[in-house]
Amino acid sequence: MPELPEVETIARSLRPELTGREVISVHLLWARTLAAPAPGLFAERISGQQILGVSRRAKYLNLQLSTFNLFIHLRMSGDLRVEDDSLPPQKHDRLVLKLSDARQLVFNDTRKFGRVWLTAHPEDVIGGLGPEPLDPAFTPEMLYTRLRERHRQLKPLLLDQGFVAGLGNIYAVEALHLSEIHPLRVSDTIAMDEAARLHHAIQTVLMAGIEHNGASIDWVYRGGGFQNYFRVYDREGQPCPVCGTPVERMVVGQRGTHFCPKCQVL
Repeated sequence: MPELPEVETIARSLRPELTGREVISVHLLWARTLAAPAPGLFAERISGQQILGVSRRAKYLNLQLSTFNLFIHLRMSGDLRVEDDSLPPQKHDRLVLKLSDARQLVFNDTRKFGRVWLTAHPEDVIGGLGPEPLDPAFTPEMLYTRLRERHRQLKPLLLDQGFVAGLGNIYAVEALHLSEIHPLRVSDTIAMDEAARLHHAIQTVLMAGIEHNGASIDWVYRGGGFQNYFRVYDREGQPCPVCGTPVERMVVGQRGTHFCPKCQVL
């Protein structure tokens, strides 16, 4: 699943392509792609809307329209294309928005997990999200307080979008290694200095991911280069870049988790 750096990269690439264009019509190829509203109401409301901007909140893409917000969550296999509107649909295309410049925005989703919302009330979609980890308001002190308020294993907690928004498996693993904290540490045992290290590590790996246009590790997301700079993720048995100890893998919260047993002592 694309995480914060990948979604940020997509938003930045779409912004100049879509801003200022008008949505002329809709071609819905799989109705369940729409989380809300119903297909007929969606087509009625989005037609004639101008795209004022493209941004990101957590792992959601947000197209700011004249009256509404169009949120897109790519989930496991979602992809977006901007192309000439004369091109026919591809096998896994789910939604096509025809635009005013003879092009179209296409949502392709092989596994059908991705969802689209059109709403005048963004909080209905993103109101439950935690703080943005790159926002200036997300401070070491805030992270420390939020960690101490909970009693959970650290790795699953970092993946909880209500705790901090946008982190996924790759960047949580990388941040924990950079901060030298074991994935199984319980959140309310984290000291202030450790929270500060974790805060710095989270921001460092996310900014590095954005700098390299995200990570491309399978066919779902292409064009990124951060996979060439992984510290421990997907490097089981390879030497830790800090101490040389072989990287180990375990399953935490049903997710594969890589760590260094020497640098990240439980």
